[in-house]
Amino acid sequence: MLLAALVTGCTTGSGTDGSAADAKPGETTPAAAPGKYSTLPEPCRAADHGVLKDMFPEFADLPKDQQEQAYAGTPEATFDTDRQVGCRWKADAPTDAHRLRISMERVVSYDTTVSDDDQAKTLYEQKLAAAGLPADGSSPTATASTGADGGTDTGADGAATGGTPATGKPGKPGKNGGQKGGQEDSTPDATAGGQSDDDQSADGLQSRTLSGLGSSAFLADIPAKAGAASPQHTVRVVFRASNVLVTVEYSEEPAEAGAPPDTKTLQDRTQTMAGKLADQIGE
Repeated sequence: MLLAALVTGCTTGSGTDGSAADAKPGETTPAAAPGKYSTLPEPCRAADHGVLKDMFPEFADLPKDQQEQAYAGTPEATFDTDRQVGCRWKADAPTDAHRLRISMERVVSYDTTVSDDDQAKTLYEQKLAAAGLPADGSSPTATASTGADGGTDTGADGAATGGTPATGKPGKPGKNGGQKGGQEDSTPDATAGGQSDDDQSADGLQSRTLSGLGSSAFLADIPAKAGAASPQHTVRVVFRASNVLVTVEYSEEPAEAGAPPDTKTLQDRTQTMAGKLADQIGE
């Protein structure tokens, strides 16, 4: 009987709070579920051709062979096309210049207790906060200063990640699934300038969260800085589709500083392109 009591006392120990032990010896915590997506679309091909025509009316004046090259875009260098990809388009004309960048990142969590989806959600929320937008979808109190992707840096992959630079020197994988160390994007920070905050709010054109686009999405409207030499106006849409983060950034720079771009048109075209990409990712 004494032996039985001793064995019982050794095998049914309790924690410091007197509760039973959480796991039996030798048991391991199940790893978090992997993300829904294991690959990424090729963004240069995924970009909708019809929307590109609207975004770059300048291409229509090019010879046919040059048109094909222009619409094809320029892919960005990357270490792993299943983890991070990007593509750029540009057009310069006497009246204005347009730029488009599409970047995609498949987030992988290196923490076995955190799922890929949850890690992607965390990175998305960092971008949302950096854009000055509340997580609950209410209106922001002011236009926020953001980088080229709504993140803590100015790369196209934002907060905890850096974009793959146009120079072909991709970033290195970060510990939470992102790529760090990309060259900063040339897009200006979002500061008050051009159309005022009150005017944008009245027109419904202020930076805001979006519905019906992926798992969650937001739009950052970035007018040219007041007094800046370049009157470039940028619209950025960021959305999350499960464990994939996508950024669509579209800019217009009029040749004359006194002729600001049509904000609504820029926003409509950017949102339309983002919607087409979300459809492709979900297929």
